[in-house]
Amino acid sequence: MPRLTTLAKLFAADHWIVLDDVQFARRDYQHRARIATLDGLGTNRWLTIPTHRPSGRATLIRDTLIANPAAARRRATSILRQQYGTSPHWPALDRALQPVWNAFDTGRVAPVAAASTRALLELLGWRGQIFASSALPARTGRSERLADLADATGARAYLCGTGGMTYLDHAPFTELGVAVVPFLSPTTGLWASGRQVSALRALAFRGPDAVGARFRALAFAHDALGCAARHPLRVRKRM
Repeated sequence: MPRLTTLAKLFAADHWIVLDDVQFARRDYQHRARIATLDGLGTNRWLTIPTHRPSGRATLIRDTLIANPAAARRRATSILRQQYGTSPHWPALDRALQPVWNAFDTGRVAPVAAASTRALLELLGWRGQIFASSALPARTGRSERLADLADATGARAYLCGTGGMTYLDHAPFTELGVAVVPFLSPTTGLWASGRQVSALRALAFRGPDAVGARFRALAFAHDALGCAARHPLRVRKRM
């Protein structure tokens, strides 16, 4: 159940590459999400999928198993219904999330995580393409890998979050002709807790139409920024 800023960045992109062949991290958001109350005033709670790592710490995301999938599914549906069941937008959210609950039957974390993001993107009208990193050729270096994955899909720009901008090496992207575009989202109003809690709260509180309008405006701004990065103006100095 991705955070609002993460979902907005994916919405602004034409391609989403799921990193399914990297190491699973227990302390990350790969199997859990912070769920806020509908009014945003109560205490946030964690929605966590209990996991089992067959290969210990070296287990990849795609190989991480759900411990007791049936119980995990019941708990997840119960928590979301408790938090957002009184929202007038809950019926639309509930319908959109059905593929997520079905994904628990796979017994694996990756399909559930991917399905939850895909369900919310589709609810907002996203029509992009989804790829798995395990199916694309890429080098092993962190920045080289991301540049190769972007290039393999034919992308000419890579949308990079604020965290990624702190470590990303631009050189591999420059070599492949892929522009690095910082993805910046507002920090007030609807976005105030967008980096901490799941986008579900905004969707339940504002509704898919209102959130979708905000996302489209933000995507348009970053599309213009991407065009500028790919085709910078050349200024001739006067002699």
